[in-house]
Amino acid sequence: MPTLTELARRAQLIGVTIDLIARHGHAGTSLARIAEAAGISKAAVLYHFPSKDAVVRAAYDTVIDGLTTRVGAAVATESGAAALAAYLRSITGYLRDNPAHTRMIVEGIGESPAVEDTPNAPSRRDAVAALITAARDAGDYRPDVDPRVTAVIVNGALDAIVAENLSDPSFDTTAATESLITLLGQALR
Repeated sequence: MPTLTELARRAQLIGVTIDLIARHGHAGTSLARIAEAAGISKAAVLYHFPSKDAVVRAAYDTVIDGLTTRVGAAVATESGAAALAAYLRSITGYLRDNPAHTRMIVEGIGESPAVEDTPNAPSRRDAVAALITAARDAGDYRPDVDPRVTAVIVNGALDAIVAENLSDPSFDTTAATESLITLLGQALR
């Protein structure tokens, strides 16, 4: 069982890794750079994590845990179409509020061999499809709405909002998310 000091050091290394990957990308982040940013030796990093991939995976998991906690809390308080809107608002809100986490997710998915997630993972699609099914079953959407097709479209639009914000930090993700919610309401009701 790790001590409180060891847990604190691991948390520090995860935070440093998120920041470094956000600034320098996966390729530009090394164990030596992580150690230097944390003010410890490379051997001390290796005491807590057996490899760069391990610390990157821990950083990615931390970011995903934070995102899913926020999204889950937002969705849990809503039902029907409002749950899908809460899902979209909470994701873009979290990523807007935590830009380093956005970069960590993108770099983790695109560059890190330790991260096996993909933008089109069935679990991601199925989670959104379940929200759409619930909205359809509640009568918020037409009976002929196909949850899987709609989930693919919703995730594609969400990814486009995030990508646009990464290339232009002044891009208004809140307005874009509200436009997406309005479009979905008009198209699916």
